[in-house]
Amino acid sequence: MSFLSSFDISASGLTAERQRLDIAAENLSNTNTTRTESGGPYRRKMVVLQEVPSTSFRTRFNSLLNKSASAAKGGVKVTEIIEDQRDLNPVYDPDHPDADENGYVMMPNVDPVKETIDGMSATRSYEANITAFNAIKLMAQKALEIGK
Repeated sequence: MSFLSSFDISASGLTAERQRLDIAAENLSNTNTTRTESGGPYRRKMVVLQEVPSTSFRTRFNSLLNKSASAAKGGVKVTEIIEDQRDLNPVYDPDHPDADENGYVMMPNVDPVKETIDGMSATRSYEANITAFNAIKLMAQKALEIGK
């Protein structure tokens, strides 16, 4: 594994965690949205992450030697963003414009506490990837100094 592939792995983590934080912020901002473009209340969104498997040195070397497509370098990627299918929350508010004939409004299935925790988790993971990125950069700088 080279320094450059280590940078790629950290960068993929940074991208994935930024996407998680964006979705948590979107969920929080739509906590009270009862009308969406599709017509119903907002549904909580979730990010699905998938490992990008790393390849061995031999596989990577052979792919470069044969000038074939470069092999995967490892890391993580966002495969999809899905909607949470849990039930919506009925709230009694007969004065609300979206209330049904019984006075209930279907509110989004977003829990602000959970979204705050998800946002904090994404932020901590983002910071961990930055720390790894900086450590790799420092190792590369030290390796260049040794070569002087």
